[in-house]
Amino acid sequence: MRVTKFEHATLRIDQNHETLLIDPGSFTAPLTDLSELVAVVITHEHPDHWTPEQLDRILRAAPGTPVFAPAGVAAAAEGYEITVVAPGDTVQAGEFTLTFFGGTHAVIHSSIPTIDNLGVLVDGELYYPGDSYAVPEGIEVGTLAAPLGGPWLKIGEAIDYVLATKPRRAFGTHDMTLSVVGKGMHRQRLQWATEQNGGEFFVLEPGESLDI
Repeated sequence: MRVTKFEHATLRIDQNHETLLIDPGSFTAPLTDLSELVAVVITHEHPDHWTPEQLDRILRAAPGTPVFAPAGVAAAAEGYEITVVAPGDTVQAGEFTLTFFGGTHAVIHSSIPTIDNLGVLVDGELYYPGDSYAVPEGIEVGTLAAPLGGPWLKIGEAIDYVLATKPRRAFGTHDMTLSVVGKGMHRQRLQWATEQNGGEFFVLEPGESLDI
């Protein structure tokens, strides 16, 4: 399985000549080479995780591709065919097995309504929590795509999250709101947290990949 990080929150997973996309949002450059796309996963409705423009481009390149997302995305994405998934669901997308966890977005502020958010586990190996600290209970996480920054994220809580998840490997994502210096500082903190349980932390810039 090859995981490629793109700008901010977007991940591309390639395996056995099939491609899966997660959270193609507003901070991510247009995606190309989608001839083998089998599914898109959207963790929640915020535009840094999906936009109509991104989804239109993807569906023009790969018509009929299923889109899996929580109910909040289906309500926001009027006119699109969304397969609604919920915590505890497992679905098949091509040869990819997707299992969903969590259910709600991390709190940004008491004045801002809480929305649906799902973490997704791909093939029992790669876990991406979206905008949450949802731990996939009962699962040994091989590789964690760990959020680095955002209006909901406090680095101390992100450190605790990595310590609780205990991944064998981790890399940072959700990072376009950080300066270069801030990104480096947060990576160092999450590297420390990953190493406390014997894991390895990888630094991925947009377009760089990790084979797992």
